[in-house]
Amino acid sequence: MADSSSDIKAVARYIRMSPFKVRRVLDQIRGRTYADALILLEFMPYAACEPIRKVLRSAVANAEHNNGLDPRDLVVSQAYADQGPVLKRFRPRAQGRAYPIRKRTCHITIAVRPVQNETATAS
Repeated sequence: MADSSSDIKAVARYIRMSPFKVRRVLDQIRGRTYADALILLEFMPYAACEPIRKVLRSAVANAEHNNGLDPRDLVVSQAYADQGPVLKRFRPRAQGRAYPIRKRTCHITIAVRPVQNETATAS
């Protein structure tokens, strides 16, 4: 992970969704601009897009309100989903047996940073 001093982040914890399914969507928006990521999340057919969109908007609102940054200049620098606690349930089966069901939760973290001007750093 790159220099995290200029990253502004937001975290959603205990989301009732498998982290494997959330990571599939986060891989698509990592490294994109805020506008591109928002458009992508709007039209992807996955249920994980809604909580991810909320976290992304929260991270951009944090950058805008706390640091005075323009949302048009922000890029998604980090996006990851860690596993949260697992809710353990049992499903009744034939002949008195019980099969375990693991209802997974996850913690979604998205960090944004202002995009660097390549022309300014090249000279």
